[in-house]
Amino acid sequence: MGIAKLKAELTNDPLGRGYAGMTDAECAEDLNTAYRQLNKTSMTGSEVVNQVVPAEWSDLTDAQKADFWDIVHLGNINPHGVEATMLITIFGAGSDTITALAAARKYYATRASEAAVGFGVVYPSHVTAARSYHG
Repeated sequence: MGIAKLKAELTNDPLGRGYAGMTDAECAEDLNTAYRQLNKTSMTGSEVVNQVVPAEWSDLTDAQKADFWDIVHLGNINPHGVEATMLITIFGAGSDTITALAAARKYYATRASEAAVGFGVVYPSHVTAARSYHG
C-alpha cells in the first residue's frame, strides 16, 4: 500500500516538485522536509490561552473575558471555525493576540506525511522501489 501511494506521488507530482528530474535520494530528502504549512483541525483551550498577549488581556472588559473563557472551555476548539470569529470579535482583528493565534493554528509537515504515503521516513530505497513498482 505505501509503495503504491509513493509511486502515485512521484508519478503525478501534484505539487510540481519535479520528482522526475530528481535522484532517489533527492526525492526522499524532499519528501522528508517539513515545508508544507497546513491548518490544524483543532486546538486545546490551553493552546489558545498561551497565545494571549497579557497587555491585551488586561484591556478586555469583564464581559469579554467571560466570553473568552466560555470559548476556551469548550474543549477542542476549531481554529478556523466560529470560535476563531468570536476570538477576533473579542480581541480585534489587528491585535497581537489574533496574529499569534493565526500563526498557532498552522503547523509544518512533510509531504510524505501529508500525502500519507505510509512511511514515517521515506528512504531512497523506498523511492527506488516505488519507481519500479507495477502494481
